[in-house]
Amino acid sequence: MSAPRYGPDSSLEQEGDLQGALGGSRPWVRLDAYDQSWYKPGRSKGTILLWWLLQAMIFPLTPHASHAPRCWLLRQFGATVGKGVVIRPTARFTYPWNVTIGDHSWIGDDVVLYSLEQITIGEHCVISQKSYLCTGSHDIHDPRFGLVVAPVVIQNGAWIATDCFVAPGVTVGANSVVGARSSVFKSLPPGQVCYGNPCRAVAPRRMVND
Repeated sequence: MSAPRYGPDSSLEQEGDLQGALGGSRPWVRLDAYDQSWYKPGRSKGTILLWWLLQAMIFPLTPHASHAPRCWLLRQFGATVGKGVVIRPTARFTYPWNVTIGDHSWIGDDVVLYSLEQITIGEHCVISQKSYLCTGSHDIHDPRFGLVVAPVVIQNGAWIATDCFVAPGVTVGANSVVGARSSVFKSLPPGQVCYGNPCRAVAPRRMVND
């Protein structure tokens, strides 16, 4: 490793070294020009802050197997939550008024519902721990890195296994299974076993009758 240089030109030389280390090109995006003023979250800033505060304080203090208080709180902030829904205390909902959860569905620990747009989860669905349902991204072709939002739909009977990512605009078909740690960037058909990165359907889901 060469010795550090000192003197009048040292800052220029160091800047050149830094640019070389960073690829030698100027950034194509201008984050200082980013603007999402067009986006309306659906509630006032005060309501949003109150929700985040209550979720951070109340959810972790409720008993692990006591789902009713968490469902009740979500409903007070505009979520549609069916009967028999299981929601673990470390699940996180960005904007609950954009969330619909059908009867007897389960939301596991550390699940994130990044609900800038609508997230609809059907009946008898499972969203397993550490999965991330994402409705917001950015336009990679826009120099201003513009915000892009699109809904996510998980149809009846589907299972999103642990640590999966579901991208904006995706629909997971009814009764399909998304295998652990899959990344779902395109919609999936119903009744299939799907996994991978990117996730794809690999076999029909076969059920054993009682």
